[in-house]
Amino acid sequence: MNRDYGARPTPAYPGAADPAELTALGIGRLPGTLGIKITGALHGRIEAEMPVVPAVLAPNGYLHAASVVALADTAAGFGCRLSLPSGAAGFTTLEQKTSYVGTARTGTVRTVAVLVHGGRSTQVWDAEVFDDDGRRIALFRCTQLLLWPK
Repeated sequence: MNRDYGARPTPAYPGAADPAELTALGIGRLPGTLGIKITGALHGRIEAEMPVVPAVLAPNGYLHAASVVALADTAAGFGCRLSLPSGAAGFTTLEQKTSYVGTARTGTVRTVAVLVHGGRSTQVWDAEVFDDDGRRIALFRCTQLLLWPK
């Protein structure tokens, strides 16, 4: 079976991107599988949400740590993708860290990812993840290496 696993093009980005276009890029990939929806996209800021359903829970019935990372990393990744300097070919993750300060069992979890460093070779993104009641449940930071054509 021949499948196309190639990169998908980034929508035009005149300062704000259409959240529905970004959400559609995740269909058939991990973000789509987890039900991640982009709810806001401005330069240097991405907002996203994910329903808390059995598929994103750990066996103990609480939100799986990897699900939290997937939500925050998806938001930061779309933010990086949309904030690439002119001529950059893409990016890849160098490092990430998550601190968990709460959890969820139901509802929807939301994240806000913001660009804290936008250099020529790296970007650093911070994200906070919140439960339905607006309580912070995780702090996330990632560093992205920007890729340039050879």
